Amino acid sequence: MGNEINARVIWPRPSPITRHPSPRFRAPPPLALYVHIPWCVRKCPYCDFNSHEARGGVPEQEYIAALVADLESALPQVWGRRVYSVFFGGGTPSLFSARGIEAILSAVRARLPLASDAEITLEANPGTFEAEKFKAFRAAGVNRLSIGIQSFNPAHLEALGRIHDEREARRAIESARDNFENFNLDLMYGLPRQTVEDARADIEAALEYAPPHISAYHLTIEPNTYFHRFPPKLPDDDATAAMQTAIEELLAARGYHHYEVSAFAQQRDSVSGSDEGRVSPLTAVCRHNLNYWTFGDYLGIGAGAHSKLSFRDRIVRQARYRQPKQYMEAASEAKAVQTEKEAGSHEIGFEFMMNALRLVDGFESELFEERTGLPLTVVLKELDEAERRGFITRDHRRIVPTLQGRRFLNDLLQILLPESATA
Repeated sequence: MGNEINARVIWPRPSPITRHPSPRFRAPPPLALYVHIPWCVRKCPYCDFNSHEARGGVPEQEYIAALVADLESALPQVWGRRVYSVFFGGGTPSLFSARGIEAILSAVRARLPLASDAEITLEANPGTFEAEKFKAFRAAGVNRLSIGIQSFNPAHLEALGRIHDEREARRAIESARDNFENFNLDLMYGLPRQTVEDARADIEAALEYAPPHISAYHLTIEPNTYFHRFPPKLPDDDATAAMQTAIEELLAARGYHHYEVSAFAQQRDSVSGSDEGRVSPLTAVCRHNLNYWTFGDYLGIGAGAHSKLSFRDRIVRQARYRQPKQYMEAASEAKAVQTEKEAGSHEIGFEFMMNALRLVDGFESELFEERTGLPLTVVLKELDEAERRGFITRDHRRIVPTLQGRRFLNDLLQILLPESATA
């Protein structure tokens, strides 16, 4: 979603009959930077991300040059805006050298005002090769590591197609703990042949290391994945609901704040940085993801990366070319953005709710207008219905999903879908 750097964008005229006014922003929301590194050692059967097996190595220097060119081309759209977080996602970003990550961060700092306390996260796999580089990543400027553990159980790791074993997982966590004050462990539940006891055992194993943050995701079968073509036998809905309850209760008992459907942050005495997402500052929340969930802006660079950028009277979404080779060629010509479109006013309210209602503590009502540029009245009818069905509670200050609303989030979002999408 984008045009050449100096191309004039002709925005479509609004329909003469429209349910929503056009957005108007008093000030832009916080801005985050996402950097996509698309290579991995082996594609996992459940993964639907834009990732490609690194056969014969990765073209690190060529790709870094493309990222810098992509960033240069995007600068006019974010002039003067401070970046509060940077997230290296993939793929497996830890396949890159620490020197390469440092070069990318140096390029970012030279071109954008990066907050002095910016959260800089890098996703990593527990493989021995990557774990040996954790200290170097910290020296390169990364201050938060997110490790894809998924499970400690050998049978479940095999079923998920993971290339590490329990021993490597534990060594990686120890290395992360030695080098990073702030790190996250990704775990999954609802795995093939997994029991409630198995799911609890994975969380208990993670808790041995007192990670500041844990993400516990329900395995879902996504289109265009190996699991979609060859579905494994998964636990039924009752079993996965019991797993979710057990995980939430265990983490709550150990002092973790459940702040988003799948995210748990350790309670802390203090945390540096501003509290952009309106969540208690006494937690180690992931500020980058919190910016997504509170409908902040993000600039995405790299193959297949997406952006959401707010301007005075519109929100623009962009998508980069997905194939790494095509992306690198396009970026070198300042044409990395493949598609660009203005978000319609009828979509914006739903997109805000789709993100913000993932937050366990909900959101302040005024945040809706602040981040969408629209009055809350545009979704009032839908909110009334959601409250009537017990999916949310609200007052003049705050809108909060109930436990039922979180458990049946898809049903809640169905109520909030624009009429044009359900017609």
